[in-house]
Amino acid sequence: MEPHLKLIPEFIDIVKSLQDTIITNVVLIGQTPAPTFREEKRTAVFLERLTDYQVDECTTDGYGNPIGIIRGSSARKPPIFVVAHLDTHHNSENELNYEVGSNFIKGPGLTDNSLGVAVLASLPIIFRKLDLKFKSDIVLAGVIQSIGNGNLKGIRHLLKTWSTPIRGVVCVEGVEIGRLNYYSAGMIRIEIECRIGTADGWERAFRPNAILVLNEVINQVLELKLPQRPRSRVIFGKITGGFKHGIIAYDAKLGLEIQSDSDQMVKSIYRDISDIVEGTGHEYGVEMNLKTISNVNAVKLNYNHPLVKTAGKIIHALDIKPVSDHSESELSIFLSKQIPAVTLGITSGENYHLDTAAVEIEPIFKGIAQVVATIMAIDTGVCDEQQLA
Repeated sequence: MEPHLKLIPEFIDIVKSLQDTIITNVVLIGQTPAPTFREEKRTAVFLERLTDYQVDECTTDGYGNPIGIIRGSSARKPPIFVVAHLDTHHNSENELNYEVGSNFIKGPGLTDNSLGVAVLASLPIIFRKLDLKFKSDIVLAGVIQSIGNGNLKGIRHLLKTWSTPIRGVVCVEGVEIGRLNYYSAGMIRIEIECRIGTADGWERAFRPNAILVLNEVINQVLELKLPQRPRSRVIFGKITGGFKHGIIAYDAKLGLEIQSDSDQMVKSIYRDISDIVEGTGHEYGVEMNLKTISNVNAVKLNYNHPLVKTAGKIIHALDIKPVSDHSESELSIFLSKQIPAVTLGITSGENYHLDTAAVEIEPIFKGIAQVVATIMAIDTGVCDEQQLA
């Protein structure tokens, strides 16, 4: 059995002894607001925690991504990255309120991704408690402008300007424990806006309803023939618009996402939807705008890549069955650069993306132990031989 697998039960117990410190970091970081494009307050708290834990180097890159570096023993080994995105879907810039119970933590932004950032900030003291030393430098990167309109700008800039090779990567997400992401589907996220003229006069009675116009767009998109192979789908994620119940909606927005194993298919579906939007605008005589919010390319590690197989063994060692799915996140950017990477979850949760998001405390210690064991595996060379597909 690999050394890092035999050590997992001991790791869990030692990490659990740091429960108060870890939960303090979850609350401190989680209650600090970090809407996309406005992550400065959380960046400062993250850097403060790394400084308190005496990492060897603590800084921000030219784009504002906060980074802590723990120096390894070998200057010839490329660094290992551990990454979590700082921004959350919660838009408030006021301090948030978290609740801690006997086996739960509850609060907005917790599952995506305040818990992941808190674990990242806690790793220096966890490594010290476990008495771990690494050959590679460990780069702890909290990246900004990741979700939604951020379009992964933080990690794109960090990798564009990073000057050395990267040995391997662990991306940390708060939930779910057991997740093992090692591939990304091609994706384009779109926002479609419909605006209706507001001229007075007899036209009022015949004015289209913006919500119903977007409904026509939805119906036409649903009529598109999408292939089973390569797997492709269109997800309608949100629709907003209107003023109140008794007034025709003058404007409305539709958010959707195109996903496929094939980048060419993503582009083909995008062109079809663009034609539908343009045609619907002409037919109804309304202003229609289509805007791309974010996009990533389809890319993956092979299932038999040593990093994937090792991470799977580590999860099995926790008595958890690994669950794999595509992930359009920082993972996709690393893989597109031919850098081996996986995404791991820390614990179980519920009410994702809601103000009532909650996670279980007890599995957190297993989740952290798997991250540590995966970093150890990378440091012992599981990413050094085999290249990406």
